[in-house]
Amino acid sequence: MKRLPLSILMAAFFGWLLWSVSLRQAALFLVGIGLGAILAGQRFGFTTGWRMLVEDKDPRGVFGQLLLLALAAAMAMPLLGHYPELTAALGPPSISLLVGAFVFGLCMQIADGCGSGTLYKAGMGIPMNTAILPMFAIGSFLGSLHLGWWLDLGRMPAVGLVSTWGWLPALLATLAALAVIGWAVKAYCDKANAKADSAQQRSTPGLWQRKWVMGAIGLAIFATLNLVIAGQPWGVVYGFGLWAAKVASGAGMVDLAGNWFWSQPGNAQRLQETVLLDITSITNIGILAGALWIAAGKPAAAKALTGTQWLVALVAGLVLGYSSRLAFGCNVGAMLSGISTGSIHGWIWVPLAFVGTIYGLRIRRHFGF
Repeated sequence: MKRLPLSILMAAFFGWLLWSVSLRQAALFLVGIGLGAILAGQRFGFTTGWRMLVEDKDPRGVFGQLLLLALAAAMAMPLLGHYPELTAALGPPSISLLVGAFVFGLCMQIADGCGSGTLYKAGMGIPMNTAILPMFAIGSFLGSLHLGWWLDLGRMPAVGLVSTWGWLPALLATLAALAVIGWAVKAYCDKANAKADSAQQRSTPGLWQRKWVMGAIGLAIFATLNLVIAGQPWGVVYGFGLWAAKVASGAGMVDLAGNWFWSQPGNAQRLQETVLLDITSITNIGILAGALWIAAGKPAAAKALTGTQWLVALVAGLVLGYSSRLAFGCNVGAMLSGISTGSIHGWIWVPLAFVGTIYGLRIRRHFGF
């Protein structure tokens, strides 16, 4: 579909949301379009950035993510400190978080996308990610069914730095920690590249690349708009699980009334409402639309996969969804929104997911992705 008719359809849907649903949901649809356009237009991939660091000793993707975290925190934390009606992306430190983060980091490299990556690449029409998206949704739903059991294995109360320390100390501590990580990443890349064959004259690439910088700035702005308009940080995976839950419940496949997760008042209410009233769902729809608009008229470039690769990718997508629910989010909900709003669980998520990524890259190479 070309951009003009697609733009007309998107404008019509926005108008219908504004007229029939609410101003807030219509505005969040626009926020989602912005997020999707930036993710697809700049190809800002959290998964790709980590892979560049591990495999190529190229820090530019990770530095882009560090910039995003710093900008998002600088905008979100003062807002949280001054407006108590806004909520942080809090998750409890738990066995569930530890297992989920590691497995998510492993599977996102095999599936070539985290939650936002799977979403925007599906919007661009990339076949593997398009097929993985429903598997991700099913996995997220299955994870929600078992989350109560996982939390019973051991958990601690969620900790928010803004509410504990105040927004300014929380922000300064966050920026300092990000600076230390940036220094460590640069030192690692410099050392690794210095050991490369001198005949290759290999050196560490520059720390900044335009697409990562522009992507970081744009995503930070739209993530902050999401916080202000929705009253909660940007998330992705909840919407996936909700879609699958509504299908399974509506088809009579499962009774969710007695489930720990879906019997929570807010979740039970969303099961009864249209998905267009769900904050995460409407931004996800916007992300798909924004990515589709960027890719309009352009064929999606993708390498053909073998039958084995398809099977491995689809299984990885299913487990990716399951682990994202256990970890209370993906690179967006746990890392970006968690860290930028001061949640301790975001800082726990990152190293475990990164270790998982190292093993996931080995599996990815083994199957020839």
